[in-house]
Amino acid sequence: MLDGLRILVLEDEFLIAADVEQLCRDYGAGDVVVAGDLTEIEPEHLAAQFDAAIVDLMLSGASTLDFASRLRASGLPFIFASGYSDLDELKTSFPEIRLVSKPFSGEDLVEAVAAACGRGPLA
Repeated sequence: MLDGLRILVLEDEFLIAADVEQLCRDYGAGDVVVAGDLTEIEPEHLAAQFDAAIVDLMLSGASTLDFASRLRASGLPFIFASGYSDLDELKTSFPEIRLVSKPFSGEDLVEAVAAACGRGPLA
């Protein structure tokens, strides 16, 4: 499902980040980069560096919604993966972006990323 994709994972909880990284690799991702803080990311070249992103709504207590707006403007497909599922701002500002709520199943996450990239569902 994720064959060859370069995926950025924005997640500040180490165990979740490690699980998501391994899950992406298990489904064929070519490269997976994990960042636990927005300061680790150079937003200017994201679309050239990655094919998709998995974005937690909060990183170290800071909202990632401004960052998500930049992702959308750059054309980089992404999904939200977060324990915060009742955000009206998210539904209003990003109605087209899928939210996969924590705790999530691996298949749900992979299917969401694949769909964001225009790839089909799991067989």
